[in-house]
Amino acid sequence: MPRDNKSPLIQKIAKQASIAFKGFKYAANGDNNVVADKQSELISLVTAVRAADLKIAPRKTKPSSAAAGLQNPPVTYMHICETEVFSMGVFLLRTGASIPLHDHPGMNGMLKVLYGKVSVRCFDKLDDDLTASTALPHFEPPLAPFQTASLRRSVLRSVEEYSENSGPCLLTPIRDNLHQIDAVEGPAAFLDILAPPYNPDDGRDCHYYKVVHTVTEEGMDGKNNGEQQGGEKEKGEETWLLEIPQPEDFWCGGEPYPGPVVTV
Repeated sequence: MPRDNKSPLIQKIAKQASIAFKGFKYAANGDNNVVADKQSELISLVTAVRAADLKIAPRKTKPSSAAAGLQNPPVTYMHICETEVFSMGVFLLRTGASIPLHDHPGMNGMLKVLYGKVSVRCFDKLDDDLTASTALPHFEPPLAPFQTASLRRSVLRSVEEYSENSGPCLLTPIRDNLHQIDAVEGPAAFLDILAPPYNPDDGRDCHYYKVVHTVTEEGMDGKNNGEQQGGEKEKGEETWLLEIPQPEDFWCGGEPYPGPVVTV
């Protein structure tokens, strides 16, 4: 098959995303019917994309909302396209901005940095079926009884930094599905592909979480609220998350996408 050398790269990415994720169905047992070679081609295309391909120029260093005032959102979003199969857009983070820990129920995803640098902390859920006999750790401060239903056992899978020269950060319905994204050393932007898109009516709503407890490898209680000496937690350790409302200091504004028109 001859290569399409005339279409913009972002159009090729959209076309391949549609091919790669068409017919995707999430199975609770972890089976993923995304065809490997089709996804591999998509990863190759996404790895090559740069800010210039989307006519996006790196922003000057500006503080996040904490210092810039509530009129300026810490994060903005450029919508590129959306179908029943996938959605695609660009998130732009101010200096010091963070997209809080959140999930992607039953979804695949790719995050490719266009400029700047981001730190991504990825978690996997372990078990949502808490019962009256489930042994809960000691939370400090104590949780209210009604909050128990919002607890989730998870494990920290990775803490990685990504720049424009990095390949994409990938997530699946069961692997690295929860993540927090922090701008590092200045503003940053990344291309975001989700398949299928968020859709509350189909059980794919975004939920936010905070770390309320960690358990060390020896089974001893770790620091609460996600804090440990030395900064980051050890990868692979068990973590208890509490589902929370969208944090008050986070919201996402919108701005026009300046790049090539994408048809899907």
